Amino acid sequence: MYIRKLFAQKPCVFSIEFFPPKQVLNWPKLQTTLQQVKNLHPDFVSITCSAGGSGVGGVSTCEVARYVKNQLDMEPLAHLTCTGSDRAGVESNLDQLFAAGVRDLMILRGDRNPAAEQFSDFEHASDLARFVRGHYGAFGLSGACYPEKHPEADSLLQDVENLKIKQEQGVTHLITQMFFDNLYFYRFTNLIRKQGIDLPVSAGIMPIVRRSQIDRTLALSSAHVPEQFNRLLVRWQDDPVGLYSAGIDYAIMQLRDLIQAGADGVHLYAMNNADVVQRIYEGISDLL
Repeated sequence: MYIRKLFAQKPCVFSIEFFPPKQVLNWPKLQTTLQQVKNLHPDFVSITCSAGGSGVGGVSTCEVARYVKNQLDMEPLAHLTCTGSDRAGVESNLDQLFAAGVRDLMILRGDRNPAAEQFSDFEHASDLARFVRGHYGAFGLSGACYPEKHPEADSLLQDVENLKIKQEQGVTHLITQMFFDNLYFYRFTNLIRKQGIDLPVSAGIMPIVRRSQIDRTLALSSAHVPEQFNRLLVRWQDDPVGLYSAGIDYAIMQLRDLIQAGADGVHLYAMNNADVVQRIYEGISDLL
């Protein structure tokens, strides 16, 4: 079933994101994690791009998506980026994903890497969406959005205008970048509806459960840190056990508020941690 159809069937769609192992020796561990997650019955499982974009030296996005689809009978959402790829490379990835039974793609530009070879075939995610829709119409397309605007956008309104282009080019579902203050999500969804974007939006939440995540994750996401969350980080940053529990509790609080407020979907950035997924699911399952 295409992911876009799930939103017509459920008041809130629940999804979880994983990343392919950088080393093949860690593939059995991820398989075990995915088997555990299957018992929670997520509506779909998102799989990010493999390290380096090709899975060289590790496990590819396509291999993980194939396992999710054909061995576990869960619906995969495979990430596809265009930065650092030419048309031939994109076509090769699409052919492999289609042959694996994958029918839903997360269309992304990807992070720019000045050290990598540059191509001009696809400048933006909307260009990639246009190409896939025109040449591989069997795929359903999802896209990314930023409640606090993309770091490269001049304003939130400009970023929303770019989202409208994605919608016009065939994207039928959006997943947000992580955020820690739900007010930004509510402001964002109100704005896009007023601007004519009617796509279902999954709210992306990442539990911060380790000190190593704090600086790196917050810097990469550029997300606003509300005072309540900042106090949590300050209090527990030198207590690994306390931070683990507090981070999970904060994510559960966010998710419960989002579900009760009518979010189309909630999307958990799980960092391949089965225990985190299990504990968070237990904290929101009564609402799902």
